[in-house]
Amino acid sequence: MPETGSVPSPAPLPWTPEEVGSILRGTLCERLGMQLLALDAEGGTMTMPVQGNTQPAGLLHGGATIALAESVASFAAILLARRTHGPEAQAVGTHVTAVHHRSARTGIVTATCTAVHTGRTLATYAVQVRDEADRLLSTVSVSTMLLAPR
Repeated sequence: MPETGSVPSPAPLPWTPEEVGSILRGTLCERLGMQLLALDAEGGTMTMPVQGNTQPAGLLHGGATIALAESVASFAAILLARRTHGPEAQAVGTHVTAVHHRSARTGIVTATCTAVHTGRTLATYAVQVRDEADRLLSTVSVSTMLLAPR
């Protein structure tokens, strides 16, 4: 994935702000302060504060960065699963790889997710995590399995 260039903008959220709050309540997403900004089955955008998500050296924790990337990709995959298999379908992460190019000490980071492959049972998303100055912090690949209702 190139460092610069335009990334398609996902659609507005398919849920109301209250529904999003309910979905995130009690999850790692809530604990890390993530905010879901835009989402569709082809991708999405999610933010997270650096403060409270750092390693002891004061840098953004790589694990928190990966959690942000996997979260936005998983939300997109859930919408894809429901579009493909019906309203009760779900998606689960199966593989995540990340490359951290730099880190952040302050501010908000933004994960922008774009579908790479959207099949009937597997979806893969490319996620770029950037800081407030639009510097690329990490590139993350997330694969998910789409689960039909049982």
